[in-house]
Amino acid sequence: MPFRNRTPVEGPFVMPTDLPPSHPPSHPPSHPPDGLSEEQAYLARARVELARMREHTLSMRAAGGDRVSDELLALTLQRRAAQLVDDPRSTLFFGRLDLERPVHPGSDPERWYVGRRHVNDEAGDPLVIDWRADLSGAFYRASRTEPMGVRLRRRFGVDRGQLTAYEDEHLTAPEPADVGRSRILADEIERPRVGPMRDIVATIQPEQDEIVRADAGTTICVQGAPGTGKTAVGLHRAAWLLYAYRGRLVRSGVLVVGPNRAFLDHIGAVLPALGEVDVRHTTIEDLTATVPVRALDRAAVAVLKGDPRMGELLERAVWSHVAHPTEPLVVPRGARKWRVPADEVREILGELRERQIRYGAARGVLPQRLAHRVLLAMELSGDSPDDRVQDAVARSTAVKAYTSQVWPALDPRQVLFELWSNPTALAAHADGLLSEAEQTLLTWSKPPRTKGSAQWTAADAVLLDELTDLIDRTPSLGHVVLDEAQDLSPMQLRAVGRRCSTGSATVLGDIAQGTTAWATESWAASLEHLGKPGAHVEILDRGFRVPASVIDYAARLLPSMAPGLGAPVSVRDNPGRLDVVRVAGPEVVTRVVQVVSTMAAEPGSLGVISPVGMVADLSTALRKNGIEHGVLGADHGDVDHQVVLVPAAVAKGLEFDNVVVVEPAAIAAHEPDTRTGLRRLYVVLTRAVSALTVVHSEPLPPQLAGPER
Repeated sequence: MPFRNRTPVEGPFVMPTDLPPSHPPSHPPSHPPDGLSEEQAYLARARVELARMREHTLSMRAAGGDRVSDELLALTLQRRAAQLVDDPRSTLFFGRLDLERPVHPGSDPERWYVGRRHVNDEAGDPLVIDWRADLSGAFYRASRTEPMGVRLRRRFGVDRGQLTAYEDEHLTAPEPADVGRSRILADEIERPRVGPMRDIVATIQPEQDEIVRADAGTTICVQGAPGTGKTAVGLHRAAWLLYAYRGRLVRSGVLVVGPNRAFLDHIGAVLPALGEVDVRHTTIEDLTATVPVRALDRAAVAVLKGDPRMGELLERAVWSHVAHPTEPLVVPRGARKWRVPADEVREILGELRERQIRYGAARGVLPQRLAHRVLLAMELSGDSPDDRVQDAVARSTAVKAYTSQVWPALDPRQVLFELWSNPTALAAHADGLLSEAEQTLLTWSKPPRTKGSAQWTAADAVLLDELTDLIDRTPSLGHVVLDEAQDLSPMQLRAVGRRCSTGSATVLGDIAQGTTAWATESWAASLEHLGKPGAHVEILDRGFRVPASVIDYAARLLPSMAPGLGAPVSVRDNPGRLDVVRVAGPEVVTRVVQVVSTMAAEPGSLGVISPVGMVADLSTALRKNGIEHGVLGADHGDVDHQVVLVPAAVAKGLEFDNVVVVEPAAIAAHEPDTRTGLRRLYVVLTRAVSALTVVHSEPLPPQLAGPER
């Protein structure tokens, strides 16, 4: 793989009692005995030491030497204390490595406990090493064929924060005949849960770890089938980068972009659980919220506004405001008037345009450039002006007025307002770029009177974000994690790309799950629009979360809606459960309530996914039968209820232990075309971790037709 460089260039924030991951202690921690009770005692000791570390952090006084430094140091200490909060629902470590040779020559072979965060004793020796440390990589990637210096790998079984069992893998010993997959690993993957998505630090697979530990300068695109853990991989990569390159990324920032608020609520607890509490999460709509969105575009118009040609159209519109002056600049100063001829002004304007800087930046430079020409004229006349004179000329009323005339200040809303309300202006800028029919689609049939009264759409907001960047550069972050990227239009991708123009990105998605009218068919094209051409595309097709019975059923749709895309393969021993139940139309809601009542008696989350038009009736029926539940929307999630009602359009990216899908044909029919409908259905059918029940009265799509089970 082309991103194998794993050497961090910056270490994590280190308190006085901590040790950087790249510098192990001069002597290894003492070796506890191998029994479970001794391991439990070791965990208890680690918890005590973590509490001591937090108390020590809270006791430190922020004395930076001045008020600003004091505030920054206090904020740093607060963040550090938040990272050291112990979660009693989980253990501080989930694995152990016994090495063949010591890290330091001349000492005994060492033993290392791998956990969610670094824990050391009062002497500074580590009791637990962070899963992101270099040494921890062997826990995920060591194998019998490449043991990476590991003699024994131990995995711990966990229940409500306590160690309940362990499994050992002797990587350098002869392989026993009956070796199989780790039961503890399988149990952890399949463990029921209610609430938000949890981290996967205990179950990261080798191919996932390769992506997680890719260096900060590398942009990676992950094409991941359902259940392959692509979202978790992206979040864990953000956590690893913040650990390995903390100094750089804390300054520049890390951003996670998801498809909707329900999704963000679902994933929002992962990074805090890993000790990273300052990463911002947002949607593409919130990221580009330059104006209130008060209208909805027709599909054809929205697709056109998301077309990459809009970038060229807007650039032409912006730079068309630079005038072609025919009158000279005249600057009165004292008893004299100084002139800069129009041809010299045109030369200055041309030079500024050729520098390819932003419109606003060039406008900011123009007064000084004009004043410099005045200064040259003064010197030719025998005067000896200095820089103070040039500054005074640049600030003069005459230069300011002339600058506004030849290079006016621009408001992005006014630029777009003029395009959509004036067919003549649009035609001038769209010449050779858009057809007359396309221009007609874009122009308002009844233009508003002013930009302030315009009914802007979500696609307009993205274009306004582009205009804002054309005028004044958008600051770049250090890293952006973009999930469900297959659904973004080229213009939306450009908006995200601006936020990581000097940084890197982790792009996550599945072409088979593209459900927007502008969904991509090519990651190469998407990466080009993002501004990251040539970025490595990694394919994840081994399903760890979705069982075989479910993924095989959903994969029947692939030839019809994503031909050429390989079907994912579930690698779990447990095939899961699939039930397909057909009932008469009036009985659908009643049967769903019965199924939910039965499945809710089992541990774990339960998602009921239906056409949006059925959500209200289903909610009423569940409530009448005493079944507490939440209802998701694009603008909100629910992490409090075991049972959650999910409109089909909101299901993307979510997962539940058990899923009930209601009326698949109606879900597919709600979309504008057959392909998009089948893709929406594919998304819906692959949300289950353990069991899927399909309840329907309408005939299933022919791709899913088969014996009812």
